[in-house]
Amino acid sequence: MRKAIARRLGESIGPVPHFFLTTEVDMGRALELRADLNARFADGKIGVTDLLLKATAEALNRHPGVNASWEENAIRYHGAVHLGIAVALDEGLITPVLRDAGRKGLRQISVEARDLIARARARKLAPEEYQGGTFSVSNLGMFEIDQFTAIINPPEAGILAIGQTVEKPVAVDGQIVVRKRMRVTMSCDHRVIDGATGAAFLGAFKAMLENPLEMIL
Repeated sequence: MRKAIARRLGESIGPVPHFFLTTEVDMGRALELRADLNARFADGKIGVTDLLLKATAEALNRHPGVNASWEENAIRYHGAVHLGIAVALDEGLITPVLRDAGRKGLRQISVEARDLIARARARKLAPEEYQGGTFSVSNLGMFEIDQFTAIINPPEAGILAIGQTVEKPVAVDGQIVVRKRMRVTMSCDHRVIDGATGAAFLGAFKAMLENPLEMIL
């Protein structure tokens, strides 16, 4: 596994021209929606990662220029959103792929992501279940990490690095209030994604988490 990780990252951080975009998301409404859904439905709980995956998939649907890959001298635009979910193991990292995430609802994403993550940790994934992603999400919030940058997994053109949600004072309409905030950093392959394109995608991701009904309607 470490050999595979070393080979893949060696193919990325050197040859791939990375740049990074960071934003901060108000997670108050998203967490309220999660609590409400979990109170209504007893068969499986919605996790924070599920909300992040759904928001990512919807943002990729709206900004297909980010759901793309550099292939020699051309850009390949993918017709479907296949989300890689970074899962930490004792000996390394594996990224199971949630297929056709752009066509799935929040609850279906939750069920399938939970199954993929569980089988990844149990080393029970088939090779085709961790290959063929078009964009990835890495969430280290559960490890109390505020912010980080992630290395792109080629041939994907981008990855989101998610930090923890913390309560902090922010200015809202000229008043200081305490809000639940989360920092997100997007790593972009500059051969595929320009700054404005990445910023528009990240803005859509942020808007859906701050107005989460858009993700389920």
